Amino acid sequence: MAFAIVAAVATIAGTVTSVYGSIQAGKAAEDAAKEQARQEKIQAESEELARREELNKQLAAQNAAMAASGVATEGTPASIALDSAKTISQSEGMISLSGKLARAQTVRAGKTAKSAAYTKATSTLLSSGEELYNAGKTIQKEMKGN
Repeated sequence: MAFAIVAAVATIAGTVTSVYGSIQAGKAAEDAAKEQARQEKIQAESEELARREELNKQLAAQNAAMAASGVATEGTPASIALDSAKTISQSEGMISLSGKLARAQTVRAGKTAKSAAYTKATSTLLSSGEELYNAGKTIQKEMKGN
């Protein structure tokens, strides 16, 4: 009779462990996705800073070259520089937006993984319902029998 109780408890423990494992895996997937998005944001900010520093060096070199050659930084050269700055700014904006969208997708994927894990846990409970019920009945019967 003790074997029946052990088997029933093992059934319950196995189901609980499976459900708990699914939930924890989902939470871990979500946390990993959030951390990945955070790391991607740091990397994007670092790359943006490097691009801006390089751009500033190039603009300074252009200004120095124009000044050294006697070209005034008024009129057409200034217009060209302004248009160039606007284009670069738009490009930076697009790169930044693209990065933000990618990070948001990573976070959504983590949330989806967590949701799928919860669904799997619920499915495990539902599919194990009869086994759990029978295990409980077996334990109850064995306890009354003693």
